[in-house]
Amino acid sequence: MPPNEQDALSIRVARLYYYEHLTTAQIADELGTSRSTVSRLLTRARERGLVEIRIHDPAQHPQGIESRLRERFGLRVARVVSVPETADEHDWLERVAAFAAGYLNTVIDTDAVVGIAWGTTLRKVASKLSPKPVANADVVALNGSGTAQEIDSTFSSDIVTRFAANYGARPHAFPVPAFFDYAETRTALWRERSVRRLLDLQKRARILVYSVGAFSGRVPSHVHSGGFLEPADLRSLRRDRVAGDIATMFFRADGSYADIALNARASGPDLALFRRAPHSICVASGTGKVEGLRAALAGGFVNTLIVDEPTARLLLADRVRTGRSA
Repeated sequence: MPPNEQDALSIRVARLYYYEHLTTAQIADELGTSRSTVSRLLTRARERGLVEIRIHDPAQHPQGIESRLRERFGLRVARVVSVPETADEHDWLERVAAFAAGYLNTVIDTDAVVGIAWGTTLRKVASKLSPKPVANADVVALNGSGTAQEIDSTFSSDIVTRFAANYGARPHAFPVPAFFDYAETRTALWRERSVRRLLDLQKRARILVYSVGAFSGRVPSHVHSGGFLEPADLRSLRRDRVAGDIATMFFRADGSYADIALNARASGPDLALFRRAPHSICVASGTGKVEGLRAALAGGFVNTLIVDEPTARLLLADRVRTGRSA
């Protein structure tokens, strides 16, 4: 059965099960199939994002936190993932990544252009994706990941390839350094037609998927732990009072970024791209992300946030400045 017909049947089964409250045996009788087939179709509906299960717990449930996040930070969508607070933050990331993978199946569809910023979180999300072939889609890297030792790092291209394979999309790696030695080199390369084609594709992306880089945390951001930043770079970031980054583009606590020195040598897009995208999806897990998240929200770079519950609570603990500048 073609995937679109399987989806249609999965939706029909889900309606009978969740809306009409039929048992799997009753649905099997109605459709002339087996209970095991009905169970597989229900599982497919959940994995492909056709069904989203929400638990409403009257005792400080995540949905209440989601509402507060939307109101406080002006988010279109907030999804808070329950995790055991006593568990390791690596376990939190596993749950958040699995939830994010399911959510992406609800927004990635035919003709989609999806921009991906590589990192520890996105690598984990890529490993949790559930296949959903769509027509005429593109997945493009938002920034380079090369280092001084190797210009074409497989870290970024592997994530892009996994996303593209999951959706039957065309992959577009960005084989340039994460940070150039000289701003002039970046400016010259950005004039090349082959690079301009990728930059234009990035600008067309209506769905951006990324995390916020953090300088601290039990699960460190790859850009800060992978040898991309020299000691002189770190000193420069401290002088510029940087709070976090998205796609190797840095910003301060108030969301300003235009005059941060290292951004002139970074391969990521202007952060205004994240303000314009209809689906600017930030996936974040771990309390070390809070400072960067607050800054990203102050800058208006996020309209969809997927986050674990302890980090969400900490994010709401103190009121932050809302002024924006760039």
